[in-house]
Amino acid sequence: MKLSQFKFELPLNLIAQHPAKKREESRLMVVDRATGKIEHKVFKDVLGYFHDKDVMVVNNTKVFPARLYGRKEKTGAKIEVFLLRELNKPNHLWDVIVDPARKIRVGNKLYFGDNDELVAEVIDNTTSRGRTIRFLFDGTDQEFRNMLDILGETPLPKYIKRKPEEEDKERYQTVYAKYEGAVAAPTAGMHFSRELIKRLEIVGVKFAEATLHTGLGTFRPIEVEDLSKHKMDAEYFKVDEYAANIVNKAKIEKRHVCSVGTTTMRALESSVTAQGLLKPEEGWTNLFIHPPYEFSIADSLITNFHLPKTSLMIMACAFAGFDLMMHTYETAIKEKYRFFSYGDAMLII
Repeated sequence: MKLSQFKFELPLNLIAQHPAKKREESRLMVVDRATGKIEHKVFKDVLGYFHDKDVMVVNNTKVFPARLYGRKEKTGAKIEVFLLRELNKPNHLWDVIVDPARKIRVGNKLYFGDNDELVAEVIDNTTSRGRTIRFLFDGTDQEFRNMLDILGETPLPKYIKRKPEEEDKERYQTVYAKYEGAVAAPTAGMHFSRELIKRLEIVGVKFAEATLHTGLGTFRPIEVEDLSKHKMDAEYFKVDEYAANIVNKAKIEKRHVCSVGTTTMRALESSVTAQGLLKPEEGWTNLFIHPPYEFSIADSLITNFHLPKTSLMIMACAFAGFDLMMHTYETAIKEKYRFFSYGDAMLII
């Protein structure tokens, strides 16, 4: 398929700027792949679609305060540094994106904090805006993390046209986040409250956890018309034996397996055996799911409403079917669903 087929016009006023007052009070559109039926619900109504011994797989990645504001040595020019991933923990070596990039060259030193609490040196160019930097920090890794918590900012996407607030530290995160490493939240999971998870567990729904540290590559614009030529940035993922056993038991017993989010789906589809079961695996995945695609693990998907022509929206089309998903997006716009990270949710069954 061609990239231009996934275009639609989105009114800017539908881009959510704040989360719903309560996580489980977001709206929920339920889409039945077999019948094409669309229902309009509230997210907590997800309870009515899953039963005893069904499984929900969630992404337990944790967002860290990846956006830093500092200044360049000598000139004092203001600079934004977006941390992408740590390359070498003992040496505090990081891949980053800098803005404005034209001012930042190899050898430059960057200073962060009112009293220069953090200093970094640029040691390599990676892309037009990408750099590798080394933080000149003598403390322990925990002390370094504490410094990032103090100086860093919650990395809200640029389409949220406001400064991060105190509530974002908690709300731009799932309640089950465990392992730090993501620069963007696995947003489908942000609709789950601890209370809703407990209610699902009471009716017998099992939860399994995978990890995929979401990087900016997930959201990088696709720049080729032929989707088969698009290359995703590799992202770290892990599926452990405990999760694989839970999922495989459900599949063998013909229970429902729901992927909570597109990042979870990419982790699952990167860990498939020849028999179509889930295997424990850890590594890096650059899997790009686009139509046509045969899914092996999950038979339902919870996802948000995404930007046109993005890998996230394209995956939803692969899962639900192109025509049905494009109709679903038309319906979402007509019914004024809220889009993107802090927006509403969709359950595809």
